[in-house]
Amino acid sequence: MDTLFSSSPSVVAWSFFSPVRTIASPSKLYSAVATFSSTPLVNAGFRRNHLPLLRPLTSSTAPNFWIRCGAGVKEIEESEFQSTVLESSRPVLVEFVATWCGPCRLISPAMESIAQEYGDRLEVVKIDHDANPHLIEKYKVYGLPTLILFKDGHEVAESRREGAITKAKLKEYVDSLLETISVA
Repeated sequence: MDTLFSSSPSVVAWSFFSPVRTIASPSKLYSAVATFSSTPLVNAGFRRNHLPLLRPLTSSTAPNFWIRCGAGVKEIEESEFQSTVLESSRPVLVEFVATWCGPCRLISPAMESIAQEYGDRLEVVKIDHDANPHLIEKYKVYGLPTLILFKDGHEVAESRREGAITKAKLKEYVDSLLETISVA
């Protein structure tokens, strides 16, 4: 059992849990959190209004997240990768994402915009990280989201980009890649 002590002699709390954070002045939290008593809790039971209990996540309380694909971005599976990406006559920007990935959800609207804006020169596809482990292993995707540009069946050198990116920076990134492959 862990004990939390403070500089105030009246604050001592007994808990089976490790402290999550240390607060310099517990008196400032008086209205937000119930007060602690200097007496230990009997049988480690929580007395009413002393420590907030967390509700367990159930299927009805757990948040659900999706990464939606609009008209511009196509979500593909491993079985479609060869025909859609490697055999494409146009350059293909592949975005590796996961439904649980916050940065993936952040850049999703920017990717939709890029797909619509560059639709005549570039194809944009999304690949789910969890559903396609062989592609993740083959292309060594270590961070999410990961963007890789493919042209003529090969990964374009130095086209790999990991992490969230603003729409303006994404546009600069795509413009520089398209300029690089048109010069080559």
